[in-house]
Parts: sequence; C-alpha cells; structure tokens
Amino acid sequence: MTTIEETVQLAVPVRTAYDQWTQFKTFPRFMTSVVKVEQVRPSITHWTVGLGPARHEFATEIVEQQPDTCVEWRSLDGRHRGEVTFHETAPDRAAVTVRLQVVRPNVVVFLADASGLVRRVLRSELAHFKEFVEGLGEGNPGWRGTIRNGRVRPVESEPPRSHVPRWPVG
Repeated sequence: MTTIEETVQLAVPVRTAYDQWTQFKTFPRFMTSVVKVEQVRPSITHWTVGLGPARHEFATEIVEQQPDTCVEWRSLDGRHRGEVTFHETAPDRAAVTVRLQVVRPNVVVFLADASGLVRRVLRSELAHFKEFVEGLGEGNPGWRGTIRNGRVRPVESEPPRSHVPRWPVG
C-alpha cells in the first residue's frame, strides 16, 4: 500500500473550503486531471480522470463526512481510498490535507508513484483548488448533512414551530 499526503494553506474560512470541496461536480473547473464527476447518490460518485489522452473511470463511496471536518472515501473497486481533512489555522484561514492510499496499484500507478508523479499531481491540484476557492470570495453553500459508516444522515432540520400564538407577557 502506498500513501501520499499533501496539505495546502488557504486564506478562506474552513466552512468555505469544505463547502467548495464537497461540490464534487465543480472539480473539473479547478483540477486539470479531473474530467468529470457525477453524483450518483449522496454517498456515491462516479469519476473520470486523466492526464493527457489517458482516461480512467471509477466510482467511490463516501464512508465518512462531517461538515467542516472531513470527507473519507473508498473506491468501489478497492484500489484506493482517501480522506480530506479541514482545520482552522486562524480566523478566516484553513488548512486542507489530502491523504490518498493506493491499496492495489496496477503497473502504471506503481511507476507513477515511483517517479513521484502522483505526489506532484496532487500538490498541483491542491494549488489549483487554493487559487479557485480564494478567488471565489464567499463560496456556495454546500450540503451540511453527515455520512457515517456509509449511511447518509441529512441535515437536522429545525423542529416545527408551534401554530399557537405567543401572547406578550408583562
């Protein structure tokens, strides 16, 4: 198993970084190696990635997702898994760390890892994310639900308000 980890410092609040990261369909706008992302279900995404003419497709399951904290996934083919964590480093500043684990590398991935290509691509893509999210100013609100052990838990809504009028006291 090969593990690659990279961190990027952002001049945006953690919430902005998290909200933008979890809008997976926007990844092709800032990551040059991501061609397309489809959100199949709340916890399942289908990815098309590539460098140059080479293309690779895979599906992932989000197994853990905590707003403003982390997103953890595994590929459905069992070849890789990963996590991204979000940390506040100062008011309106965040650190984003991506950790990829290639569990069953094929020959191409093995050679790319041996040459340091995977680490360089990840570092470059995080730099693109930094430029993108900092350029947005305030990001779009993201989904604020959680996923634990692969089970989706939607955002807790506020309890319904009573229809009984409140009379002034005093």
